[in-house]
Amino acid sequence: MKKKAIISLSSKQSDNNEVIEVVTPGDFYKKNDCYYAVYKETQLSGMEGTTTTLKIKNNKLSLIRMGSTNAKMDFNKYERSRSMYKTPYGAIELKIKTNEINIDVGENGGDVLINYSMSLAGQTAQDTQLKVNIKTK
Repeated sequence: MKKKAIISLSSKQSDNNEVIEVVTPGDFYKKNDCYYAVYKETQLSGMEGTTTTLKIKNNKLSLIRMGSTNAKMDFNKYERSRSMYKTPYGAIELKIKTNEINIDVGENGGDVLINYSMSLAGQTAQDTQLKVNIKTK
């Protein structure tokens, strides 16, 4: 059964002190041993018309975007993944290496913490920390 939720995401790159934070309403539910948090991107994020889905299972999180921006980013401890990030301006290849992932999510939401390195189109990898908090109403 879907529950209304407040989904908070914050992202910080290791090379600067700038934190990018998004707090948005969305839905949270469980299906086939996976938890899902789903929300609509806004004009503020630059991805208006895109729906973002966080698929959470065991020690893995997949971030899936569909709409004006399309991407699937997989975070799985000690694994590398590749993704094509498709925007209205073109496609960019992402390479992700998950260094650490901690998931504490249950029926009423919870927290995810991911430390990862990501490179865009062959650029130098950026170490990033992503925090996700899901609070159901």
